[in-house]
Amino acid sequence: MTFSNVPRAGRAAATFAVGLAAGAAAGYALNGRRRTLEPASDEEFSRTQVGAWHKVFEALRTGVCVVDADNQVTYANTGARALGVDAETELEPASLRSLAEHVRATGAPRQVELELNQGGDPTAVRVDVAPLPDGHVAVELTDISELHRVERVRRDFVANVGHELKTPVGALQLLAEALADAVDDPAAAARFTTRIQHESARMSRLVSELLELSRLQGAEPMPAPVTVWIDRVVNEAVDRGRTAASAKDITINRTGRRRLAVSGSENQLATALGNLVGNAIAYSPEGTSVTVDTTVKDDSVLIAVTDEGIGIDPSEQHRIFERFYRSDPARSRATGGTGLGLAIVKHIAGNHGGRVDVSSMPGNGATFTLTLPSVTADADEAELSPGEIDTLTTHIEEGRQ
Repeated sequence: MTFSNVPRAGRAAATFAVGLAAGAAAGYALNGRRRTLEPASDEEFSRTQVGAWHKVFEALRTGVCVVDADNQVTYANTGARALGVDAETELEPASLRSLAEHVRATGAPRQVELELNQGGDPTAVRVDVAPLPDGHVAVELTDISELHRVERVRRDFVANVGHELKTPVGALQLLAEALADAVDDPAAAARFTTRIQHESARMSRLVSELLELSRLQGAEPMPAPVTVWIDRVVNEAVDRGRTAASAKDITINRTGRRRLAVSGSENQLATALGNLVGNAIAYSPEGTSVTVDTTVKDDSVLIAVTDEGIGIDPSEQHRIFERFYRSDPARSRATGGTGLGLAIVKHIAGNHGGRVDVSSMPGNGATFTLTLPSVTADADEAELSPGEIDTLTTHIEEGRQ
């Protein structure tokens, strides 16, 4: 019997399982060179060799088990047991038992995907089954739930990109037609032109953020890390949000420690904090305030952005860092949001060895906190004088216009 027709994904585990079945149940030895089964002698398959096979199986991340002619599991490694397949029990569930019986009857290996339920959420598993002598079968179980999750994210991403691009493109088409019909109405033409500029800017922002997120998630290496002064990052982020804050009569306050430094990319960190400040402004009512606070805890710098906005329901907080996820889609579009800003923040934080967290209750605003590993640096190291650090914040704390 050879394994040339066994699917590659299951060939290694099936080969290992044959060796185990030989040593433990069927009295055969595996010829590793030809991948065939031959009668075993005491010299060919000693107790030491059986122990070595056992260690190999236990080290595998995938589940491997051997099932006899009566569908009793004669061996199950740690990976199999984690998926609910235990030795000295009947093979479960019925779908897996039926698959083993089919392979036993046809003598042909099979690969399928099943869901195994261990008393909790179902686990997606790829199952490779190969026939062994004396009615035994070798079963390899590979947890593919993460692959399924990634595939769902990919499908959602493609669908969302299509939807998000379709909206401004459709609006541009309609506005262009309306503009063509308004050649004799300067006021209407000006109004349509302004809308076209707005939709064009929205589409441009979406494409830019898609490219930024793709770059952060890709294999492109991080820029060489440098000492980054948090005061500069805060100053840049606030400058980016100044126009939007003034338009809504929102005060931006700065509190907490100064002269804090981290290692990384100043531009990326300014983008991350700018996104948080921009979100805080976008979701805050007119005449309120946004606070940027910087502190140190243990060996980390914490940058917290707090608003007085609508808040986020706790049931949605674990999803808000997903691409395109919006707790209030209509409001997000009204504020010009792309649904990518927080995903970008999450990846920038991760690339710097940190994280981003949210604390919020509906109607009570929200606090987003960037936590980054701190470094010790002198002001001269970043070409930033103590006087400059102190004056960076004098124009941040602005009264309402």
